[in-house]
Amino acid sequence: MNLKNINIGALIKEIVAQSGIDMSRICSFLKYSEEEVISMYNEENLDTNTLLRWSKLLEYDFFRIYSQHLILYCPFKKEQNKNVNTQLPQFRKNIYTKEMRDFILEKINKGEKTCSEAINDYGIPKTTLYKWVKKYNN
Repeated sequence: MNLKNINIGALIKEIVAQSGIDMSRICSFLKYSEEEVISMYNEENLDTNTLLRWSKLLEYDFFRIYSQHLILYCPFKKEQNKNVNTQLPQFRKNIYTKEMRDFILEKINKGEKTCSEAINDYGIPKTTLYKWVKKYNN
């Protein structure tokens, strides 16, 4: 899966094919016609309400794909002002999925990044990265 360029319609189509859900159930749940559903498969982007309904129907968190993209390609500031009072939720950056781990290890193995660069760029603890290298590069 390419997390740099996300084509959500193609991903939805792939998961629908894997799940084997009948088109009539999809149309009924989403309240769209069959033509509209098929056209969504060709869309690169969908509105959040529609994506949320797809996530519920297919029992797959499509939003996590975007979160992983942010973690990998949009590094957060190193020094965040922790004294700011806000009612907005504060998210942790260090949620490591298999795809993220594989992506980072691939960068290291291809020589595009060193271990220390990966640690600095992605905020991964040194011990975690070296455990990944030891465990998954065999």
